[in-house]
Amino acid sequence: MIPQLRRFLDPSVVSLKICGVTLAEDAERLVSMRVAAAGFNFWPGSKRHLAPDRASFLADLAGRILRVGVFVNAAPEFVMKLVERGWIDLIQLHGDETPEDAAFYRNAGVPFLKAIGVKGRDDLARAGDFGACGLLLDAPAPGVYGGTGEVFDWHLARAFRDAHPEVPVILAGGIVAENAAEAVRCARPAALDVASGAELSPGVKDFDKVRKLLAAIAPRPPS
Repeated sequence: MIPQLRRFLDPSVVSLKICGVTLAEDAERLVSMRVAAAGFNFWPGSKRHLAPDRASFLADLAGRILRVGVFVNAAPEFVMKLVERGWIDLIQLHGDETPEDAAFYRNAGVPFLKAIGVKGRDDLARAGDFGACGLLLDAPAPGVYGGTGEVFDWHLARAFRDAHPEVPVILAGGIVAENAAEAVRCARPAALDVASGAELSPGVKDFDKVRKLLAAIAPRPPS
């Protein structure tokens, strides 16, 4: 496991992942701000879609930020082609993939997150079956697959984390600077995942919002 991934999954310090990055200059800015992870969405249906022929700048980010490739019901051959190019450190399965689908990546030794839309406890019943190195818990968004700015009940994430402390939880869905500290306090995740809450427009990042997010999750000195 590379150091950037180990730090990202470490629950002792909450990390920040900015998702839906489409521009090389935005990615470089995130590096300079020491954001832990950047997500790049390779699903053509996303308004934050990054086409592979525009993604070669990911190679320049190696070792400087955790590069997360976001995929929705993608063919494993397509995913692995980007991994083999050295563009991606971590796969995020953000569609309707089953534990059986995830077994391909597990058997290939490729680290991956599984995203799950959480409406109630039943949605988490098979969460532990994926064998993922972490679970990204998000608001349910059928057919859209995230990035809606909607919030789900963070207490469900906390209950799952308490029941499965060995599984790192990444919290997503409607997180902005104004509620980030409460999200951390309530769910105690390893990381927060933010897309719409850190944008000027879909795929274009707002670095004032990013700065405020970092400040909101920064460890507080003991009083």
